[in-house]
Amino acid sequence: MYYPPKINGNKTSIFIIIISMFIMIIPTTAIVLTTTTTNPVYGQQDKTSFNATDSSNIQSIPAKKVHVGDIEIAYKMLGKGDPILLYNGASDGMDAWDPSLLRILSSNHTVIVFDSRGLGNTTMGSKPYNYQQLANDAAGLLDALKISKADVMGYSLGSYIAQQIAIMYPDKVNTLILVGSSCGGKDHTPKPAEFLKLQSEIVNKSLNNVSISQEEMKELVAASVGSGWIKLHPEVLENIPTMQQAKPGLSPEAMNNQNNVGKHWEDNPNWSGACDELAKLDKPTLVITGTDDNRYQPYVNSLKIVEKIPEAWLVQIKNAGHAVPDQYPEENGKIMNTFLSTTAQSN
Repeated sequence: MYYPPKINGNKTSIFIIIISMFIMIIPTTAIVLTTTTTNPVYGQQDKTSFNATDSSNIQSIPAKKVHVGDIEIAYKMLGKGDPILLYNGASDGMDAWDPSLLRILSSNHTVIVFDSRGLGNTTMGSKPYNYQQLANDAAGLLDALKISKADVMGYSLGSYIAQQIAIMYPDKVNTLILVGSSCGGKDHTPKPAEFLKLQSEIVNKSLNNVSISQEEMKELVAASVGSGWIKLHPEVLENIPTMQQAKPGLSPEAMNNQNNVGKHWEDNPNWSGACDELAKLDKPTLVITGTDDNRYQPYVNSLKIVEKIPEAWLVQIKNAGHAVPDQYPEENGKIMNTFLSTTAQSN
């Protein structure tokens, strides 16, 4: 369950490939240096507020619905250009994407956002709730929109589904962008035991209609943004919302379903994980993680992805936690656009 709301180079000359190191120059204020160690540095302009961006932009776009299998999927499209499908984190619908990120991506892409099965205005349906079915739903949405192939970006739990889409429907996926991700399976580095316990207790309380305390919500926020962000913005731990305020309309059933999908991906020791299968597909892949993501999705799992996928890009962002796309939405958008334009030129 998610709250809030890289070590080979690319084929092009934008990278200096030295086996274990690359330097990537982003056309903003940032230079990324990352190595096979866990001490990368990313310099960026500071932000003044975690929730500074007005979210009304995406919310003001009328949603449409399309029939896919046993469900009705609610979706929105914005921008022009090659299509990119965005799959959000657990418990978040399409309106949770940061408008700054969407604005940058939609400047040269057709961005597709949607509510996944059982969230927001998308129905739950009757089929078994697992990551294979969620991948089927997303592929069905592309079919319904008459999109034969798209770039696919997944965040947190959505990054698991993005990987599964690529594995099950490789002909539909042009490139992969994985944010706050893990390949899962036996090589997955688990969350700290105390945080797993906290998540389990919150899900159980929701299922049994028991109130979630402000202290528990504060722990979720702190884990989401990370220690570096809290030092820069201590106000983020003030006026913590309730779960109902943070996730309006989220049903206990949907929360539990998504939590179970995440646990099955991460905690299945009899499964080798998705990385080996992704490596065989050889899809251009960008991996983004916050260096302070230690509890929601230990950032070492992102390092494991790029170790296994040939020529994957890795960006680690300092003073960011699991909420990295919300903490630095403009930087994320520019990095993604650089990746997409560069890989398009090389193909």
